[in-house]
Amino acid sequence: MRDRLLDAVERILVRDGVEAVRLDAVAKEAGVSKGGLLHHFPSKQDLVRGVVERLADRFEAVLPEPDAPPGAFALAWLDASIPPQSPTGDRSGIDQVPLALLAAAGGPDVLGALRERYARWQQRLAADGLDPAVADLVRMAVDGWWAARLLDLGVPHDTAHTTLRALLVELVRTHGGAT
Repeated sequence: MRDRLLDAVERILVRDGVEAVRLDAVAKEAGVSKGGLLHHFPSKQDLVRGVVERLADRFEAVLPEPDAPPGAFALAWLDASIPPQSPTGDRSGIDQVPLALLAAAGGPDVLGALRERYARWQQRLAADGLDPAVADLVRMAVDGWWAARLLDLGVPHDTAHTTLRALLVELVRTHGGAT
């Protein structure tokens, strides 16, 4: 039931945006009573926290262990965040769930939980065997790509997308030795 409710939140987010996440809308989308929803998530903040944690867990699941070769974490971060090919403009996919925006909408506690995870991810990037500036550049490029795509602000498409991504991969490989 818990996953069904979180799936409903993600569908609403992708389809209608953060402002549309309301308890009654989530219950309707999931096909449950509002009381059933409240049994699993006593407040909207708890519901938002559940989605943020699940999305962060999904992201972490594709990241390598700490003993991976130099640059492997940065490449996995890049692979999990920026697809090799330019997106077609289809914004219906679950990859469009705006994690940071959702966390901010959940209030200071939810945003604080995401900040803690982000701090751990940043530590992993810094310990990835790369020049610290390269690790920061990869993170900032990924964050910028997501912000641009989320807000539809000059998103690189087609050749520009693949060229930019290839440059980031080459930068990591040159400064980290990952293959």
